[in-house]
Amino acid sequence: MRILFIGDIVGRPGRKMVFENLPRLIEEKAIDFTIANGENTSGGFGLTQRNFSELVDCGVDAFTMGNHIWDNKDIYNYIDEEIRLVRPANYPASDPGRCFQEFTVQGERLIITNIVGSIYMTPAYDNPFQAIDALLKQLPCRDEAAIFVDFHAEATSEKMAMGWFLDGRVSALVGTHTHIQTNDARILPRGTGYLTDAGMTGPRDSVLGVDKDIIVNRFLTGFSSRFEPARGDIQMNGVIFDIGSDHRVGAMELLNFWQPSL
Repeated sequence: MRILFIGDIVGRPGRKMVFENLPRLIEEKAIDFTIANGENTSGGFGLTQRNFSELVDCGVDAFTMGNHIWDNKDIYNYIDEEIRLVRPANYPASDPGRCFQEFTVQGERLIITNIVGSIYMTPAYDNPFQAIDALLKQLPCRDEAAIFVDFHAEATSEKMAMGWFLDGRVSALVGTHTHIQTNDARILPRGTGYLTDAGMTGPRDSVLGVDKDIIVNRFLTGFSSRFEPARGDIQMNGVIFDIGSDHRVGAMELLNFWQPSL
């Protein structure tokens, strides 16, 4: 199966980039299944049901999330019923939504799950290593499925350590959250495809998707103001995983391109 993962979609510019490019990418790259991190999709904070539905109609098959999952309260209206939306597995068990979901892709089973890091992340929840270890042990027929993990974390060391911890136990581990695509895509010795961070789909001339003047002023003065998505040119970051019938990754391809905002 050929899986496309789209790095954090940020605001209206990120949605525009997906609308204008995803259908073409699915056809040109022969994509079987598309996953996107959606925690910044609606104004940079959370994912509304309307934006969720628009992106599904455009070709996104499933969404992972992160620490901004509850920022837009509209998510409470649909997360329990929506199988294509996965919340972090190391959040409290009482939280709404699912911490993993299974799909059938090209006749093969695909399980998607999501965890958040513990370093420089707020609020702090359960240890991500212990949480994913426990989850993998309880997954039904886990040896008969490809397993995809989005690790939404700040520290590169924590992401790399997670990659080694899960090598051979999952098909792919991709990092999100920093909005900066890393150049370390690799297949680990036991067959797990790994990337420290998939990057961001959103405003290119920005600071992590936010209006650059707002952030520069914050560093200059120490005063904070409301974050607003930047305008201008738009980029799309992501990664493609080719997963074989043995549930190991055979090849990876980074996506990183931009277009002017017309």
